[in-house]
Amino acid sequence: MKNKIYSRRSFVKQNSLAGLAITTGVPLVHLRSQSQQPALLGGQPMIKHDWPSWPIWNQETDEKRLLEVIRSGVWSRAKVVEEFEEKWAKAIGSKRCLAVINGTNALNTTLAQLEIGWGDEVLVTPYTFIASVSSIMFNGAIPVFVDVDPETFQMDPKKIEAKITPHTRAILAVHILGLPCDMRSIMEIAARHNLEVIEDACQSWLAEIDHQKVGTFGHAGCFSFQNSKNIPMGEGGAIVSDDDAFMDRCFSFHNYGNPYGSMAGAVSAGTVMVGTKLRLTEYQAAIGLAQMARLEDQTEIRNKNANLLSSKLKQIPGILPYRLYGNVTRASYHLFPFRYQKQQFNDLSRDRFIAALSAEGIPCYQGYSPLNKMPYLKNAFTSKFFKKFYPANRLNYQKYAEENECPLNDHLCNEEAVWLPQNVLLGSEMDMHQIANAIEKIHLNAEKLR
Repeated sequence: MKNKIYSRRSFVKQNSLAGLAITTGVPLVHLRSQSQQPALLGGQPMIKHDWPSWPIWNQETDEKRLLEVIRSGVWSRAKVVEEFEEKWAKAIGSKRCLAVINGTNALNTTLAQLEIGWGDEVLVTPYTFIASVSSIMFNGAIPVFVDVDPETFQMDPKKIEAKITPHTRAILAVHILGLPCDMRSIMEIAARHNLEVIEDACQSWLAEIDHQKVGTFGHAGCFSFQNSKNIPMGEGGAIVSDDDAFMDRCFSFHNYGNPYGSMAGAVSAGTVMVGTKLRLTEYQAAIGLAQMARLEDQTEIRNKNANLLSSKLKQIPGILPYRLYGNVTRASYHLFPFRYQKQQFNDLSRDRFIAALSAEGIPCYQGYSPLNKMPYLKNAFTSKFFKKFYPANRLNYQKYAEENECPLNDHLCNEEAVWLPQNVLLGSEMDMHQIANAIEKIHLNAEKLR
């Protein structure tokens, strides 16, 4: 040792790796071999294996029921769909469930059957998938955007009341990314202002607040079972609620408006309301039942790995994992989000960081763009339908855009947010350590990567 001369750079790198080995439990020799050169610059990637495939299909356990349905010739809505609805309602802790063709139409139907539409305003987050907002406008209402709390990625309850006007009818509470929003605060605000609350839980299956499942706090909860979701069936959705009259209306609406339950009407009266066709098929329900059987165990694995990964990432300067509200007892983790601060990475751009992390064998994305700044809003405001119903002062798009600025969401979308997909969280405990190691590797080499 005394005959060797170490540069300052070598000393820093050696001690950085030693500290990393202590915090992660990964052998130092392994870190040395993989940390010298980022994969984006020709080095060895940190992860060399495939991640768990998605969706999961087990021939031995899953195919018997599906084949029975296919061979029966009963493919349209019948007993298998009813079984799925009963089991999903029980899993969520709700009295009733109605399965529909997708989560988007679960939202459309819920708003329609709560008679939220033309003339109304609905408060919603700008950090969500387009369906959360398009469902509002599909029913003729105007979305009003509430800025986010960047630490939680959710609508900030402290900003809600300033957005309420005489036209406000509802709050669409979105549990985005599988992280529950602050439902206790939202429900208190809604009660004070006599507002309906609809929960968009399309990314939050089995998530809990104080051990109560999300989707059961508001008047109704909406879920999605699209192919990328944690419980996939290709396409599919569901509405849950304890309100029998509301659920009867939803059922009638999803079946052309034909009589159902309290919507029976007079004998032989025929169709009782204007409806459409949103019925789930029997084979979709069979797929859903197979997926539901393993959802509980998968949710626990995701939570365990997310907690481990979060604890590792928060030790890296410039990486800020999501924050859960204190009363959240379980999240769903459809996505694992964190905020990236380039100042701590020698001003390495987020795009370059994502490229570097992807090269290390870890799939990642920058996530949503601001929904309050997309062309669909102005196009709707200038459409003949909106012009027929709304007075000109409510369709002043420039004024609307100014009133719906969400600067914290802009910064989150455009500068900071990074996502890991849910199937990554089905990996091993060592995989979580290696993700943290990969990000530390990028941090140590940020200047070269830039």
